Amino acid sequence: MTDKKALWKRVCVTDPKAVKAITGKQYQGNSPKPYWIVERLTEEFGPCGLGWGFSIVNERMERLTESEILHVAVVRFWYELDGKRGEVEQIGQTKAVYAKRDGSLLVDEDAPKKSVTDALVKCASYIGFAGDIFAGRWDDSKYVESARKHYEEESGITRWRKNEILELADKSIELFAEGKELAAYEQIVGIEDNEEKMFLWSYLKPHSALRASIKRFVRADLEKQYSKEKETA
Repeated sequence: MTDKKALWKRVCVTDPKAVKAITGKQYQGNSPKPYWIVERLTEEFGPCGLGWGFSIVNERMERLTESEILHVAVVRFWYELDGKRGEVEQIGQTKAVYAKRDGSLLVDEDAPKKSVTDALVKCASYIGFAGDIFAGRWDDSKYVESARKHYEEESGITRWRKNEILELADKSIELFAEGKELAAYEQIVGIEDNEEKMFLWSYLKPHSALRASIKRFVRADLEKQYSKEKETA
């Protein structure tokens, strides 16, 4: 059975360097930097316009009070995953005109762009991007520290390579669930670097049966190798 949360698991953790505090609102919180989301979308699906993209369904101005006007944009986001096209729609909004403390009016000429960006980030969050922020996990300092460690590349494994290993691991999990133990093992047998093996093993920790199966195949391979070496000695 295909892991329906495979994409979500790959993209839900947000790099602390790409998180900013929400300012100018009546509430507090954090939000992902929009261009980081664009970068992550490109890493997963390819260039904008080919693997993913968006269109503005409609936009409008709404008068809230005599001194406040709201810009609202409806954005349709699309992406290609495993040969299939997905679409998500969301609403973004920004105050285009509002009163400052001294009573004068401020006109934000970038309001339409901000509304579209707001809607795009919300759409991306619906398929997992920056899912930890929108799930409220960034209120937990321990989680933030774990996210920081997730993005540290002191181990020498690049983020691109990590994603590649996770894809192999997810496929291995899927094949094992279908009863194809050998095929599951063959998905990850090519990972030979020790640090990459440790990263893989940590990811497979919830799948104890699969890990036990992999150990059996590794032992069998070692025994075959030992037998060959003994014959040629």
